[in-house]
Amino acid sequence: MIADGVKIDGSWELHIYVTDLKIERKLRVKGDTHIGGVMLNLVELLNVPTDWSDHALWWPERNTWLTRTKSTLDQCGVTADALLHFTPMHKTLRVQFPDLRILDVRTDFSVKTFASVVKVCKELGIRHPEELSFCRPLIHEHLKRNHRAIVCSPRQRPKEGTDSINLNKSKAGENGTLDGSSGSPLNTSWNHTTSFNNGSLPGLNTSFMSDGSVSSPHELPLAQSPNKPANEIRAALLRPKTLVERARLNAGWLDSSLSLMEQDVREFDMLQLRFKFYSFYDLNPKKDAVRINQIYEQARWSILTEEVDCTEEEMMLFAGLQLQVNLQANSGNYGYTRDEDDVDSALTELQVTLEGSTLTGESASITQVPELQNYLRFLKPKRFTLKGFKRMFITFKETRMCVYKSREDYQGGGSPQYVISLKGAEVTPDVLLEDQYAQWMAGCRLAAKGKTMADASYEAEVKSIQEFLQLQRPAPAAAVSPSQVDINTEDYIAPRFLKKLKGKPGTVQRIVEAHGNVKDLTLVDAKLNFIKAWQALPDFGVHLFVVRFSGSKKRRTARSGVQPADANGALDGRPHQDLALQH
Repeated sequence: MIADGVKIDGSWELHIYVTDLKIERKLRVKGDTHIGGVMLNLVELLNVPTDWSDHALWWPERNTWLTRTKSTLDQCGVTADALLHFTPMHKTLRVQFPDLRILDVRTDFSVKTFASVVKVCKELGIRHPEELSFCRPLIHEHLKRNHRAIVCSPRQRPKEGTDSINLNKSKAGENGTLDGSSGSPLNTSWNHTTSFNNGSLPGLNTSFMSDGSVSSPHELPLAQSPNKPANEIRAALLRPKTLVERARLNAGWLDSSLSLMEQDVREFDMLQLRFKFYSFYDLNPKKDAVRINQIYEQARWSILTEEVDCTEEEMMLFAGLQLQVNLQANSGNYGYTRDEDDVDSALTELQVTLEGSTLTGESASITQVPELQNYLRFLKPKRFTLKGFKRMFITFKETRMCVYKSREDYQGGGSPQYVISLKGAEVTPDVLLEDQYAQWMAGCRLAAKGKTMADASYEAEVKSIQEFLQLQRPAPAAAVSPSQVDINTEDYIAPRFLKKLKGKPGTVQRIVEAHGNVKDLTLVDAKLNFIKAWQALPDFGVHLFVVRFSGSKKRRTARSGVQPADANGALDGRPHQDLALQH
């Protein structure tokens, strides 16, 4: 159809802004034009010889990507008044890792956040990326009041000139891309750390290990961390003082089902990569050097910033383990050798994975489910009660505890006063240096996972608890003299304990004495023991949220803990049971 000399065919002009060239172009399109055709026509119109394969259309007004190339403009709802951006999907993101170091990462801003995390972890050699997620770097004001959603924090997008990382912002690169990137998802700039000249950081999935450039996984950049972060980074750490402030820390997590761009994350923004789900699966020192180190660093800073509570004795144990980590890192003793028989090592790992541990001695001839029987001090918590623990005779078999008044009642076939099912229970450790305690505690932990003491992992669990308790015993003599090591107590002790110990001599001496129990541990073993002690804390794995119940005007703090998965991999949704046992 022609009117006034103009052909009327249902077409209209679409405005597209090309971010790399900083120019705007107009395309004549129709409603049935598909997205792929729009991008093809735009590239032909630009006539710039470069690789446009990483580019896609972003719709700022709708805050969405138009990545389905077969969809038409009508199907996407694009009209003549829309302004689209033709921009790269892979952009530079500043990522702060649990050890507080900052790295420039090339990641995909158009896919779901979970997919971006998986890609980053793959390049860095971090297994099980489902344990991690991105969160926004919060500031102190975020802890003062509740936020339904945090869009962008000042630390996420600092003003120009405050960035200490050298970002490559050139527009024409040698590889044919407009942003000057090398094509690798990882840039080469570090904050206050070493720069790498090969164009990308090595991960376990690259050829960096195979070409001999790194002799062991422990030499990877993120497998070792500096003892002290930069002063400005440490000053920005949040130190929650109340349970409500701890709950507000969870406001910074990104939605894993949305892309980074859809959550107001732009190029050169800074996000934190943190372990969000505390079910660390299959920690292997030979494969998880980076993962173990980053878990250790997150545990270390969660204790120093008092996100997790601990006692003074536990604080000294953590300080002693941290001192051992620092000493071993400085000496280069990683506790890893490449000369081990790979076949034997693989078979051992497979057996431990399938069975839990090697069956030896009496455990190898189990014909019935073991049972524990003894007098214990038992407390059934009640509100407004003044009664303490009662001495009761308790039997423990499979996943149940039966409580009797006396041994005679049990032997006479009497009915128990209480029957407690431990499956899905919350088991809190005590600090008693007895073999009996280790046996009962190991049984409770297995029962909480739905396993019995006949399980192959029972003996290993008992041994693990005994070894952990040994670390808390006073050492016969210090391994090093306080004058031989430079210990800044602020790097080892949480502020709450520093304030309590202020003016009292011997704080450094206590750290050195605690180190005497762990002086023979290798670097990896010291980190793993630190993680194990962190996992033994009562508040480990508990997340707090501020909630408002229906019909109530007052907000309350709710606890949420990570439940063990069942045999089918589903989370156990049963409510927790609190159980207190003492000898």
